[in-house]
Amino acid sequence: MKFTDGFWLMRDGVEASYATEVRDVRVDADRFTAFAAAQRIERRGDTLNSPLLTVDCFTPAEGVIGVRVTHHAGKRRLGPDFLLPGEDAGTGAVRRDGTRVELSSGPLSVCLDEAAPWQLSFRDADGREVTSSGRKGTAFFHTGDGAHHMAAQLSLGVGEQVYGLGERFTPFVRNGQVVDMWQADGGTSSEQAYKNVPFSLHVSPAGAYGVFVAHPGRVSYEIGSESVGQMQFSVEDQSVEYYVVAGPTPKDVLRRYTALTGRPALPPAWSFGLWLTTSFTTQYDEETVTSFVDGMAERDIPLSVFHFDCFWMREYQWSDFEWDPAVFPDPEGMLARLKERGLRVSVWINPYIAQKSALFEEAAAQGYLVKRANGDIWQWDLWQAGMALVDFTNPEACAWFRAKLKVLLDQGVDCFKTDFGERIPTDVVWHDGSDPERMHNYYTHLYNQVVFDLLEKERGRGESVLFARSATAGGQQFPVHWGGDCFSSFGAMAESLRGGLSLSLSGFGFWSHDIGGFEGTPDAAVFKRWLAFGLLSSHSRLHGSSSYRVPWEFGDEAVNVARSFTRLKHRLMPYLYGAAAEAHTTGVPLMRPMLLDFPDDPTARALDRQYMLGPDLLVAPVFSADGDVEFYVPEGTWTHLLTGERVEGPAWRRERHGFDSLPLYVRPGAVLPMGADASRPDGDWLTGLTLLATPDAQDVTVTVPDLHGGVAATYRVVRDGARGEATVAEGHGGGEVTVRNL
Repeated sequence: MKFTDGFWLMRDGVEASYATEVRDVRVDADRFTAFAAAQRIERRGDTLNSPLLTVDCFTPAEGVIGVRVTHHAGKRRLGPDFLLPGEDAGTGAVRRDGTRVELSSGPLSVCLDEAAPWQLSFRDADGREVTSSGRKGTAFFHTGDGAHHMAAQLSLGVGEQVYGLGERFTPFVRNGQVVDMWQADGGTSSEQAYKNVPFSLHVSPAGAYGVFVAHPGRVSYEIGSESVGQMQFSVEDQSVEYYVVAGPTPKDVLRRYTALTGRPALPPAWSFGLWLTTSFTTQYDEETVTSFVDGMAERDIPLSVFHFDCFWMREYQWSDFEWDPAVFPDPEGMLARLKERGLRVSVWINPYIAQKSALFEEAAAQGYLVKRANGDIWQWDLWQAGMALVDFTNPEACAWFRAKLKVLLDQGVDCFKTDFGERIPTDVVWHDGSDPERMHNYYTHLYNQVVFDLLEKERGRGESVLFARSATAGGQQFPVHWGGDCFSSFGAMAESLRGGLSLSLSGFGFWSHDIGGFEGTPDAAVFKRWLAFGLLSSHSRLHGSSSYRVPWEFGDEAVNVARSFTRLKHRLMPYLYGAAAEAHTTGVPLMRPMLLDFPDDPTARALDRQYMLGPDLLVAPVFSADGDVEFYVPEGTWTHLLTGERVEGPAWRRERHGFDSLPLYVRPGAVLPMGADASRPDGDWLTGLTLLATPDAQDVTVTVPDLHGGVAATYRVVRDGARGEATVAEGHGGGEVTVRNL
């Protein structure tokens, strides 16, 4: 939100109060509180009729410094608040030297000089300023509509670029953008987002840091827009709280941020295989489903998960969690038959209860639905006729909802697509008294947690996975998330990737998208190019809206592309699941922007049409029918995984690829473990294991995970000086292994 009119003036009706002068500082062992006047105090009388801002500086975790700025502290704090599972108070230390007060935590400190004009200066371990909140950087505003806004500004250094803030489809680098944290069902082609995460990653030639605004409601960002040298964020409240997260590298920032807000669970290995769905509004029954599964088997396209979208339930009755008997008269038998074929099963759900559903009356009688202030149940007809909203702030409603889903698990369902969760009203009253504005974004967290907790209880840790559309900070704990409703075009394919890379820089380790696009029907070229991209993503799902996404609908070549890239992904599972385990333990995502692995390469910082899949594979999807693709390789000798071609970086490259290929390069010095079983993602990775050694791999330790993310085997690969071939010097835990020079 903009408050100023250019550099000199305020907008009509806006009154500003800026922290100007320190009047007092109270110091404890691990925190300090500063009191800042909103004007220069020349004499005692100036303290009258003038506001005083309270600024608390504290350390919620190692390498993280929190700042809470409050105007009037008497406002009731209704919640919700972001949960911080990694909070570790007491990790900071305060030092006072004359008029200077410094709070340190790990490699980060914040300094305040009582004798100087107001400024909070955040510094790294070497004393270099990371960012600062100086003149006009700590403030509150009254606007013409009578609203009260708290705002903070943090300086942007020369060359500093800002990323993240959730899954956003606008330009990858956020500088110059206005971004509002407000959940919306806006598709992938606008500034709206399904996953709003008030965490930004900042990268510059001097290093990296992060900023997490701990406010679950609407946060309005001006990123080098209202004031071009500042990132401003504001909330309509009496206080604003933010955390500065230390680097020095982007990976270090993500490690610390996810340690604080929660690391992603490790999805089961089977979930990395190919998912096929009924699509949304298409006609389907068990015969249709069987024909799809048979068609995949007949064409030797490995399939891991079958998903039933909305119309597995009866029309006008979503969600009642009951199979439509006219379409699926024997759901238990059908599920058993799918299981006999080695498939897992996913079903679509959402948190809305349509009035025609028998569950509406049941939930209404128990008080499990969100109400208006006058006691009426909140309802509307958008999406489902007369639908209401489950109140997940009510523990009994949560238990009731889980009980309905458990019936499906008992029938044989393995996981859920937790759709929606964005269209949450603010003119309501919540069971626990939560602030409706703060609950609008946070609702999705409660929704996904209720479902994920049920899966962990019933299926066990390591066997739980969602396919979720909406999220906010902390939602990375409940993977997997997919990119929402995109069009069936090359442009939408590119914007989907951009959104996924943005989400990965917001702490999310796993991400997927609808192969071929959701809206409309892709032409064969779009579908085939999207297949290669989708099967070299964290998770891979064929899904559409009003048309099927079975590969044979798009020709024989599409079948071949689907088969070859599915089998390739399965062979890569010893590598991919190791990277997945890294995402689980460190917060570094599986599918990552180039800047995470190459932060010192200025060219890498703006790349949004390519990515690293784990630490050692560069993927550049092809966004054209003719196969022309432009991409960048960082320094070193990179080797194409499929052809063995070697290219030298740093360099931009232009290549032309058929539908059976794309730029897929192995990082210099890497050794890539590949399994022999191409038929499934959760097979025996050690039998027939091959270690692909790049030409300059000299002494590399390779770890092969087990199906639980532990270590199944380790190998040390060295280069034979005489012959120049790579060999295994030692190995632990595995059987015979083949080393092949790539």
